[in-house]
Amino acid sequence: MPISQRSPRAPRKVAVVGISLSDCGRVDGPTPYALHAQAARRALADSGLGRDMVDGFASAGLGTLAPAEVAEYLGLRPRWVDSTSVGGATWEVMAAHAADAIAAGHANAVLLVYGSTARADIRAGRRTSNLSFGARGPLQFEAPYGHTLIAKYAMAARRHMHEYGTTLEQLAEVAVQARANAAHNPDAMFREPITVDDVLAGPVIADPFTKLHCCIRSDGGCAVLLAAEEYVPDTAKAPVWVLGAGEHVSHTTMSEWEDFTVSPAAVSGRLAFERAGVRPADIDVAEIYDAFTYMTLVTLEDLGFCAKGEGGAFVEKGRLRLDGELPVNTDGGGLSACHPGMRGLFLLVEAVRQLRGEAGGHQVRRPDGSLPELAVASGTGGWFCSAGTVVLGR
Repeated sequence: MPISQRSPRAPRKVAVVGISLSDCGRVDGPTPYALHAQAARRALADSGLGRDMVDGFASAGLGTLAPAEVAEYLGLRPRWVDSTSVGGATWEVMAAHAADAIAAGHANAVLLVYGSTARADIRAGRRTSNLSFGARGPLQFEAPYGHTLIAKYAMAARRHMHEYGTTLEQLAEVAVQARANAAHNPDAMFREPITVDDVLAGPVIADPFTKLHCCIRSDGGCAVLLAAEEYVPDTAKAPVWVLGAGEHVSHTTMSEWEDFTVSPAAVSGRLAFERAGVRPADIDVAEIYDAFTYMTLVTLEDLGFCAKGEGGAFVEKGRLRLDGELPVNTDGGGLSACHPGMRGLFLLVEAVRQLRGEAGGHQVRRPDGSLPELAVASGTGGWFCSAGTVVLGR
């Protein structure tokens, strides 16, 4: 039969079939490689599938030839790999790539793994806090003037405050509600309640951000295993389906960012919802990258949960809490639970836990008492340079 007359094979459905965290928080002993391995073993055990089923692998942030170096450490010989590195959005983008590869038949089961000892390395003197990502290429025009990563986020927050009247108290509410969610998560690094006044009274790190506006620094890793639909009957847990995903890269140089009040999630989110065939109003749980409080607020706007400029008013009324209108960062997020670096993979793990009903004391319930049906995980990379958004459903 001529190629033009052949019927195209229908794309396969793709599910998350295994998830896990490594030891997280204050982890002084293991290396980053060991945390990768721990998370990978636990995710495979969670899935019920054997290591020999994994023919795809995605990793970034460790090793000279990632993901080849990490795959070798784990004893894997994948025939499909991805080493996309776009900061915190890396893992949502990788999940989108993996789902596409599985749907097309290029891989059957893809393992995404991350691990970092960011906190332990600083304590041991193996590294220092990074002020800049580098000073080559376009960044050479910013780094010499002390334009640090946090300063870029702070500038964007100030612009939103100027344009829309967003207040420091509203930004502080994001941190307060993240901590309230963390209080119910025994794995969260910080669980003691905080108030808006506590946030405002802290030392200024980069105006307008005080210390509690900023994510914590922790150790830890996690893993997510995606597989084709025909493997689902052999898995140990009910599947969580990848319904749609989107990705977008906006800028690197701040002077090329057209509007500081719009993040790349405005594009990745729209694509993800369109491809999933759902609306923001249908979402039960949102896991959003929160290196700083402003990230949560502006991403809520750009994903369509509220109109542009209304993020401050949206977060004021406790909507982000576990029992709120839209539970956000249900584990406590990077502001309170853990943040070992590129946190995007943790968003996927928490979203799956919520949909499975495995979140324990911080489990979200719908008004009728049932488990969440739909979740969105949206990662942000760099200084709002990139975004990846994934919609998941039971």
